[in-house]
Amino acid sequence: MNTKRTLLTLSAVALLLAGGAVFAHATPAAPTTPAVAASLAVGKSNFGPILYDGRGFALYGFTRDPAKRATCYGACAKAWPPYIVKARPTAGKGTRAALIGVARRTDGKLQATYAGQPLYYYVGDNAPGVVLCQNVKEFGGLWLVVRGSGVLVR
Repeated sequence: MNTKRTLLTLSAVALLLAGGAVFAHATPAAPTTPAVAASLAVGKSNFGPILYDGRGFALYGFTRDPAKRATCYGACAKAWPPYIVKARPTAGKGTRAALIGVARRTDGKLQATYAGQPLYYYVGDNAPGVVLCQNVKEFGGLWLVVRGSGVLVR
């Protein structure tokens, strides 16, 4: 039996039981290296059923973005990190695969889209299911959670 592997596994289990996460990310809502393949699903919220990533973090649309093109960069992207993916996310519960896509950002990275709307996190949403900035005006537009139909919630 490999002692290092056993200790590492026990450490990971202890971390999970303590409420921690095993994968690394820059902010609670914006992973730099996703631990699992990117996906979208609809789940419950105080605003009705809305779009979440595969880890259960709420996703927002920005009314200033035209279809399939992100306009949130710099300070905006620090507060509202884009949902960066390596490939088109998979459709989960309550989503429509035909509405899922990607848009290329100016740095060449791919950002997930839904119904043509680039998707973002809010940096303050620090746990799955948390929605702290619905219908907030910032950086020249409104930030709104997204329905499974692709409609932004006002």
